[in-house]
Amino acid sequence: MVLNEQISRRRQLVLMQTAEKNRRDTASPATRDHIDRHINWLQAEIKVLEEQISQAIEANPTWAETAKRVDSVPGIGFITAATLVADLPELGQLNRQKIAALVGVAPFNHDSGKHRGKRRIFGGRTAVRSVLYMATLSAIRHNPVIKAFYKRLLAKGKVKKVALTACMRKLLVILNTMIKTGQDWNPSIS
Repeated sequence: MVLNEQISRRRQLVLMQTAEKNRRDTASPATRDHIDRHINWLQAEIKVLEEQISQAIEANPTWAETAKRVDSVPGIGFITAATLVADLPELGQLNRQKIAALVGVAPFNHDSGKHRGKRRIFGGRTAVRSVLYMATLSAIRHNPVIKAFYKRLLAKGKVKKVALTACMRKLLVILNTMIKTGQDWNPSIS
């Protein structure tokens, strides 16, 4: 399997696992046993895929270096790093505006004639944006740069969702800069 197929398949299995866990709550005891066996099987398959993903990344020196560098950022884990390697090969090759637009975290205006609408994000690579969202939630707690940025935005009166989106963009730009310059995590990069 190709790396991005493995990442995609892992994502599918995780969604199935979540659905089964949700079903388990309302199932009868007999059905619950069957669901538990399926959940255990899904967990085993996810582990196998994660091992294959790890081996595929380690087998490619460029991917391994990128994943190691991305994983050095507080708030980012193995799955986020692997997803960025597989689904965002442009990381480190584009400027900050283009990489943000490619992922779908760049604000675009919704203006028409004299009407000035709110700026919104849309489009982009959904899979990358999803893992970046989860990584940003973690970074808001554990990454001093993103945490301070988030608090500063909230203090200015930004809505939490807007502040979170801005943090996603900032985290992506930091990662892009790190890959472009060949540097590991350093809080002064921001």
